[in-house]
Amino acid sequence: MVKEGRGMAENRSLEGKVAIISGGARGIGAAHVRLFVARGARVVFGDVLDAEATALAAEIGSRVCYQRLDVRLPEDWAAIVDRATAEFGPVDILVNNAAIHRLGAVDECSLETFREVLDINLCGVLLGIQAVTPGMKALGRGSIVNIASTAGLMGYAGLAAYVSAKFGVQGLTKAAALDLADFGIRVNSVHPGAVRSAMTEGYPEEPRLMAMHRLGDPLEIARMSAFVASDDASFSTGGAFVVDGGTVAGIAGIRRMEERG
Repeated sequence: MVKEGRGMAENRSLEGKVAIISGGARGIGAAHVRLFVARGARVVFGDVLDAEATALAAEIGSRVCYQRLDVRLPEDWAAIVDRATAEFGPVDILVNNAAIHRLGAVDECSLETFREVLDINLCGVLLGIQAVTPGMKALGRGSIVNIASTAGLMGYAGLAAYVSAKFGVQGLTKAAALDLADFGIRVNSVHPGAVRSAMTEGYPEEPRLMAMHRLGDPLEIARMSAFVASDDASFSTGGAFVVDGGTVAGIAGIRRMEERG
């Protein structure tokens, strides 16, 4: 497991910020919650996994609270923004992290499954952006980080719905960045590769074709998001920040494959 080093633990780049993080109960989302608090933010996170979310909030303490959030519901988004504002003040940061994963080739994926994935992974991002925008416009600043995927930069067999949604997240990010720049609101996407999580159960621990030959750690994704969310990335909007161990760079390990015949 990747851990914060001494210097990283002292990084307070999010000091005084108020952040909303969707899908924060476990995995990459929980890593974001912990790291953002460690770097000085106060966090309200949403999820539908009440037991895990409540335990996480209790573990971290007073700088965080949990609000149930089904990202498909505009009323849930309104409630989490209201909760964040009431508990901590105006929202500076949104991390759209909530997503689901459904296997299915393009000729096997049902319309119901396709719509379910798009509703959560893409429409949920839109609703999150729309929920925080009025408050950020009033502040004259804001940073929105949309967690996409390498599946938003390249195709994967057997993931028709997921790939479609994540490509949509990248496109929505760029459109939103252009629409909101005049209001001081930055919008960027972060694109994880294969990360150790519930979604990658059964995935090889040392992927032969990835340059770095290992799975990522959720904390490594959270670190990138924290940078993008912070004022350290003040000149970045509409960007796609890749954290993938070299996956998108191309196929690695050819010599190993040739040696094995």
